[in-house]
Amino acid sequence: MAEQTKEVTPVRGLDLNRYMGRWYEIACFPSQFQPKNGANTRATYTLNEDGTVKVLNETWTDGKRGFIQGTAFKADEKSDEAKLKVRFFVPPFLPIIPVTGDYWVLYIGDNYQYAVVGQPSRKYLWILSRTPVIDDEVYNHLVEKATEQGYDVSKLKKTPQSESPPEAEETPNDKGIWWIKSLFGK
Repeated sequence: MAEQTKEVTPVRGLDLNRYMGRWYEIACFPSQFQPKNGANTRATYTLNEDGTVKVLNETWTDGKRGFIQGTAFKADEKSDEAKLKVRFFVPPFLPIIPVTGDYWVLYIGDNYQYAVVGQPSRKYLWILSRTPVIDDEVYNHLVEKATEQGYDVSKLKKTPQSESPPEAEETPNDKGIWWIKSLFGK
């Protein structure tokens, strides 16, 4: 594992237009903000006219779709570093409390097909792909990129993904129940 005394370094010159669209979560550090048994987890990013990004995070648990919407924005407008802030309002069924966190793009693959995303405390890490399934060679390469940034990759958990993920219109929403369960560690 790389030394954790090394500073986490984000990508420079990220093209936000190319970064927009759907990303599938291939693996992540488990967190209380996501269902423990979620599958087909993905994020869809849409660039707003004001330069902010609409964020839609979705996951399926027991056949039901859980989701939360938020906004991402550059942490420092003058910097070319891929340091974003993301803000969600919780709970998702009654969005009243703003929660803001760091979203740093640490690695972006050729043609913007793969990404490693984390934050400076190394508490959160995501391996993302434009496709729901990637081969082991690509996965190992992305894990190595996270290791180079000082992340303890032994904490990574692969996210179950279907070759043909469900669409939101095809499944019932879970109405935020996953969020309540997550408060109790379920």
